Amino acid sequence: MSRASESSDEPFAVSSPVSSPGDPTKAPRDQWLPNDELRDTYGHSPVKKMFEDLDVYGIGYEPRRAERRPVRFGVIGVGGVSQSKWLPALARLQTLWDTVELVGVADPDEIQGRKVERLHGGRWYAEPVEMLEMEQPEAVLVASPDRLHAQHTREVLNRGIAALVEKPFCTSLVDADGLCKLANESGTKLMAVNNLRYSPPFRRARQLTSSLAAFNAPGLFLGRMQLGYDYVDLLEDTTVHLYDLARFFMGDVEQVEAHGIGSQGGRHPYPFRQAAITMKFVSGSVGQFATSAAALSLKPWLRVEVHGDGSWLVVDDVFELTLYDNETGPTKSWRPVLTGTLVFDEEFGGYMNQLEHFLQVLRGEEPALGDGTDGYRALEMVAATHLAIARGVPVQMPLDPAAADREVAAALGRG
Repeated sequence: MSRASESSDEPFAVSSPVSSPGDPTKAPRDQWLPNDELRDTYGHSPVKKMFEDLDVYGIGYEPRRAERRPVRFGVIGVGGVSQSKWLPALARLQTLWDTVELVGVADPDEIQGRKVERLHGGRWYAEPVEMLEMEQPEAVLVASPDRLHAQHTREVLNRGIAALVEKPFCTSLVDADGLCKLANESGTKLMAVNNLRYSPPFRRARQLTSSLAAFNAPGLFLGRMQLGYDYVDLLEDTTVHLYDLARFFMGDVEQVEAHGIGSQGGRHPYPFRQAAITMKFVSGSVGQFATSAAALSLKPWLRVEVHGDGSWLVVDDVFELTLYDNETGPTKSWRPVLTGTLVFDEEFGGYMNQLEHFLQVLRGEEPALGDGTDGYRALEMVAATHLAIARGVPVQMPLDPAAADREVAAALGRG
């Protein structure tokens, strides 16, 4: 059952993120958003709005959002993820009274660009640089094809514009490292997309692991991610989400061991179709991962378990969170069982919540819960997995970016 109204009233402390990929500091276990009645709802309208304010859909005037400083927002790349996730998330946030304004979008596909222009109001441009120069946004989502992330993000950062960059952060560690350094040196906000961290099941799970003593000591992370279509990279486009969640709960990684089986030919070659991975974390925790491109996409595809001392929790398919914290008491579970008209995918998928946080950081109203380092580290875990499979031995981290890029390219046959 859904138990969003029973969340703790105690805020969770926020710590500063690591400053660059070279910083070995482990991600703090207590770093996460404080409880906020506007956000901590397990994907449905805030309880107070529904039952006290008679505002079932949560669209009543909200001064805390309506009085925020307006932000000019742009989007580079209006493909599937932008149109199905980010632009609806933006519209939902505006519906809830945030003052963000979409001023421009850039994409070479005029048909798609004009459609977005008509539906969402931002002016379409074929070239990102023209959009940046003409509209002068304060913040930009980079959701262009993976191979263009580094180029487009540099163009954004070089103009002092804050950037939110889709996964994979880049296609090379050298490029990812360069973006992090550019952001640090210029003082420009840079954040990697990790929307699952902001999804209610994983956000609640993080609150539990940060607040319950059973999870203080080093623990065990178990993760499974699978898909059944053959036109994306298994690690770079899929498993990278699972790796980011592992860092979210357990901190940075110091060693990776991996084994891959099968190979993928045809229209999108890849050196293996399934892999089993073991990781050691700087914190002393350990993790095991299974990922597969030989599975079924329309069946259960993501499972995360975090095991502590006498307690453990599991999140199934970005839907249900279950906590087992004693031998004889009841199992605690959270799932969105309210009628579908009260649950909003834009929020439940974490997209609106991350976008709102990104904008609030830019406004100076919230401390940043992450930066480009998150994108770099997740990509580094992907690279270490390729190296461990290719070499047949465990790989120590951190990696040398340039050397790792060359070896991964060779392993992928893309050198």
